Amino acid sequence: MECIIGIAFKDYVLLAADMSTVHSIVVMKEDEIKLHKLSEHLVMAAVGESGDKTQFAEYIAKNIQLYKMRNGYGLDPAAAAHYTRKALAEYLRSRTPYAVNMLLGGYDKEAGASLHFVDYLASLVKVKYYAFGYGGYVSLSVIDRYYKDGDLTPEEGYDLMKKCVIEIQKRLVINLPNFKVQLINKDGIMDLPNITAKTLALEASNAA
Repeated sequence: MECIIGIAFKDYVLLAADMSTVHSIVVMKEDEIKLHKLSEHLVMAAVGESGDKTQFAEYIAKNIQLYKMRNGYGLDPAAAAHYTRKALAEYLRSRTPYAVNMLLGGYDKEAGASLHFVDYLASLVKVKYYAFGYGGYVSLSVIDRYYKDGDLTPEEGYDLMKKCVIEIQKRLVINLPNFKVQLINKDGIMDLPNITAKTLALEASNAA
C-alpha cells in the first residue's frame, strides 16, 4: 500500500514518497520519512517491511561513506546502484533477506541525472521514471502523458509530481494524504514542499 515515485529529467531527479505507516487496517503514523540520503548527490526511496527498509538504507549509506573514506572519492549513482543490488542479492541468498523495493535517484557531473529501480529480488534497471505500490497503477499513466522526454523545468516537474499525487488520492481507496518530495541536481539534495491533501484542497479552492 506504500507508494514511491521517481522521475529523471535532463538535469535533475524528483523523488516522492508517501509518509504513512500502516499496520493491517490501522494507520500508525503519517510523518514517516522514506527518502534516505546516501551521499551528497544520491537519495534512496525505499518501501517494504518497516525494519528492513530503514536498516538496509542505513547499511548502504554507511558503506558508501566508508568507500569514500578509504578511497578518497565517492561512488557515482550507477556504481552505488550496482553496489546496492549486489548487497541485496547476497542477503537474498542468506537466512536474513531484506524485503525492500527501492528507487535510487542521483546526479553525476559526467553522466547527469539518473534513476535506478531495485526490487527485493535484486533486479536492477536504469529507468526514466517508475513508481512502486498501488499508486503506480494510476500515476505511471499520468507521467506517460506529461513527461515530454524529460525536458521540463523543476517547477514543471514538481507540478507533474502533484498531478500524480492528485490522481492517487482521487482514484485509490487507500488513504495516502502526505507525500515528501526531494530534488537532486548538480547543487545537491533539496527538500521541496510536501504534497498533502490539505495543500491540494487549498489550491483547488483558491483556483475556484
